[in-house]
Amino acid sequence: MRFSINVPNFGDFADPRNVATAAAAAEEAGWDGLFVWDHVLHRQHQGRPFADPWMLLTAAALATSRIRLGALLTPVARYRPQQLARQVATLDHLSGGRVVFAAGLGGPLEDEYRSFGDPAEPRLLAERLDEGLDLLRRYWSGEPVNHRGRHYEARNVALLPAPVQRPGPPVWIGGFWPRRPPMRRAARWDGVVPLFETARHGHVPDASEVRELVGYVREHRTVEAVSPFEFVLGGATSPDAAKARDVIGPLRDAGATWWDERQVQTGPDLDRLPPVLRRIEAGPPLF
Repeated sequence: MRFSINVPNFGDFADPRNVATAAAAAEEAGWDGLFVWDHVLHRQHQGRPFADPWMLLTAAALATSRIRLGALLTPVARYRPQQLARQVATLDHLSGGRVVFAAGLGGPLEDEYRSFGDPAEPRLLAERLDEGLDLLRRYWSGEPVNHRGRHYEARNVALLPAPVQRPGPPVWIGGFWPRRPPMRRAARWDGVVPLFETARHGHVPDASEVRELVGYVREHRTVEAVSPFEFVLGGATSPDAAKARDVIGPLRDAGATWWDERQVQTGPDLDRLPPVLRRIEAGPPLF
């Protein structure tokens, strides 16, 4: 099992230097990854400074040499695919092939889309997500791309350099369980980053629900993969290693392959560097 640190892209973590500090500390303490949020607007946290996640990840890449890096998660429908392909490929080169690309619809939909005059119908966003993901993988090939889809078009476009990782960075898909469509989408890619209706951001999910989710995704896997499929769960655990193991152990047994350490979204320490740094320095729970 591998372990990551999760921080928002606002508050103290709107400063790339703080994200670099957290990333370097995570690498030193034995964590396996650092992931940031990708929000332009989140009204629940309005009034705080926000930063571009790719700039934050650039700072993290320059401060580290080993840990995985990425955004949890990127709302593909909010981007132009060619722009996103360039950003991810550039970060993959800068980091020496350490990027994970996690994608979903994003949210809150009213904040992230309608506030800027963009459509926010989930069905439409899901169409753009699926078409965008397929187009990203083709762009990452470095080969010429011709595409005329419902939402995007490309005319004999080759985007170079291609990412270091071939055929591209691993793609993880986010969504709420027990909603089935996001889990079927995830089954077509390299991993799933579920949230749970019964355990929102920072809260630990129930092992029985995790077991059900893992079984459902495995049942719908139809692609052959060169690397294991990742089940990425998260929540807030104690810095006491034994207590953390007691929480995470049943989830690992249920099929989880990553634990993403997160602050509770409604808690006071969500976007503050000192408490997050203390949790990082305590280290991951080793099994």
